[in-house]
Amino acid sequence: MRNQEFSEILQELERSGEAAMERTADGRTYVRRFTRPERLILLGAGHVAQAAAELGAKLNFAVTAADDRPEFADAARFPPGTEVICGPFVPVIQEKLRICGRDYVCILTREHRWDLECLRAVLSGEMPFYLGLMGSRRRTAAQLDRLCGEGFAPELLERIHTPIGLPIRGATPAEIAVSIAAELVLERRSRPAEGDALERRDTDEAVLRCAAEGSAPRALILVLESEGSAPAGAGAMMAADGAGRTFGTVGGGAAEGEALRRARRLLGTGGREVFSVSLKGEDGMECGGGMKLWVEDLPLQPPEGGRRCTR
Repeated sequence: MRNQEFSEILQELERSGEAAMERTADGRTYVRRFTRPERLILLGAGHVAQAAAELGAKLNFAVTAADDRPEFADAARFPPGTEVICGPFVPVIQEKLRICGRDYVCILTREHRWDLECLRAVLSGEMPFYLGLMGSRRRTAAQLDRLCGEGFAPELLERIHTPIGLPIRGATPAEIAVSIAAELVLERRSRPAEGDALERRDTDEAVLRCAAEGSAPRALILVLESEGSAPAGAGAMMAADGAGRTFGTVGGGAAEGEALRRARRLLGTGGREVFSVSLKGEDGMECGGGMKLWVEDLPLQPPEGGRRCTR
């Protein structure tokens, strides 16, 4: 047994990398878009890249690491699922990576000459959504001045995040990786929603698979609106099944607990409901946050039946 709508969402993601669903509540239609994980491309596979790959994988990036040194371009050094490429940087960038506007690119090579080679190659193609360059402020400023003298447009050079990462005074590879990861999250979350779409558009495959497949009853929880200091943004979602398992999160705490209670009450009924929560501190003072949530029992259907997803 399966849920037709979410089965089709998974199929569309596999086919095109994008899918969507709609829910209507209180006279408003909410669109939740799904996209495949963005690529995090690490040019240079040294110790900082190794630490950044670990964090990138946890942040649901599809991680690729490239280096011209075989001892560093070793898949055993990186999280499972990391694409590791060994070869000269310029041919790798031009012939294998095919960088596009959804990609996040970090230049983390061992020497400034390789930094410049990577920058020239990346800037000569489609500009990635994020481009970061590791190095001291003085060193990276000199590199950008040189590229400006070579004729690269100032507006392109201004889009490079350098020194890479948020300024947390990181010194060790792990600390520098944390600063990079924090900047990636900031840039990802700063992207405006598309039209009437909800803010979140990431894809948690475990949530979608729970919603799509299995013999036990299951329910969907979706954040329709979020304001103030709410723990989850609009579009956050989770799934729960009759076996007591949960996948994903809508921020934890009392709001998630109430959503799960309502979801379990709806299991197997075909029902749905919308409710709002105002979040308060333990002393009863308003913390300024609020959430509107959708809870829905997901029907089990034979493979040939069911609703279609909206794309």
